[in-house]
Amino acid sequence: MRGLGDHLSIGERIAFHRKRRGYTQQVLAGLVGRSTDWLAKAESGRRKPPRIDMLAELARVLRVPLGDLLGQPVLMEDERRQDDIPAVRDTLMSPRRLSRLLFGPEAEAQLPSPGTTAPLVEAAWDDYQAGRLGKVIAALPGLLQTAHGLEDRAVGSADDRREAWAVSARVHHLAATTLAKVGESDISWLAAEQAIRAADESGNPLVLASAARSGTHALLANGRYESALELATTASAWLSARVRESDPAAMSLLGMIHLRAAIAAARYQDRPTAMSLLGRAEQLAERLGSDENHWRTSFGPTNVMLHRLSAELDLENVSYVVEHGRIDVDRMAAERAVSHRIDHARALSLAGRGDEAFAELRTAESSSPQLVRNNSRVRETLRDLMKQSPVTGGARSSELFVMAQRCRAVQ
Repeated sequence: MRGLGDHLSIGERIAFHRKRRGYTQQVLAGLVGRSTDWLAKAESGRRKPPRIDMLAELARVLRVPLGDLLGQPVLMEDERRQDDIPAVRDTLMSPRRLSRLLFGPEAEAQLPSPGTTAPLVEAAWDDYQAGRLGKVIAALPGLLQTAHGLEDRAVGSADDRREAWAVSARVHHLAATTLAKVGESDISWLAAEQAIRAADESGNPLVLASAARSGTHALLANGRYESALELATTASAWLSARVRESDPAAMSLLGMIHLRAAIAAARYQDRPTAMSLLGRAEQLAERLGSDENHWRTSFGPTNVMLHRLSAELDLENVSYVVEHGRIDVDRMAAERAVSHRIDHARALSLAGRGDEAFAELRTAESSSPQLVRNNSRVRETLRDLMKQSPVTGGARSSELFVMAQRCRAVQ
């Protein structure tokens, strides 16, 4: 439920929505195929939170978005209190986008050109990869309005038609991926739909493959793991038949689609499929030969390993993540590096290595405060670390509590 405090644990959120739905623990446990004792311990925090696939099933039964159980924020705020998610939502849901016959295009003199818009879009992608999500969200309403103008231009004139649709697809892809990152799963899917529709019109297979990635991000954020796997599998087969195998950009996009599919399979607890997809991505990374950033993929051998660790964490292979998680990510885009440090910190916390987990979180926060302070997995890890800390406190306990407050893990 929007507005439910971020400081609540996942178990407390399950209990809140169970009671709101009018279910007893026995009834809800039966609906998801678990014992009443299992649910009681999950709600009270006497056992670790349910796996991500079980959380998705609980969300389905309780008829709430997955993000409502994870405790993801409604607004993405930075130090300047940028909270433009409502403006992004308003732009995506403009009635003008429903029908060009009803509303008609904007006046010709006001329509933007793809040549002048594309650099602005890539600059926003720079901010996303650097972890400056507040800046991206502040820019999105204007970029989306410009994208809608590009679509009007494409419909009204054959000049630059395909390029106009391609730039619009890139804008909506950025919107979908950013919104999924900050827990706005519903409008993330809306933006992904518009990205793929624009990519269809562009006629460019690489644009469509890139836009399909945004669809997998949105589906994963909504807990629809089977659908994410289906989309990624279909997109990879479609792209493979339409591009040159030696094209680095195509290899990067195909590799990233395999990686997104692998995460979907892991969250669905399908280890064989996840490992097979990771293997395919690894082969493409080896052919590519190095870590690259074609089409903003950050694809290469390092990113494959980061996704393998993330998949193993979703599959509850904590010891593997702890053993192999010390990876040099300083040369990676901040968004990818921080995501890995959060995963590694979670694994270290679950393994009882609290000092190392806290050090990883502090390093991640210094790189991108916004990515860390608005992440549900960070909040859950901080709560676990506080339980592990001595009651009498000390330097680390004090720093830990202050960080937990910054991240809204406690009131």
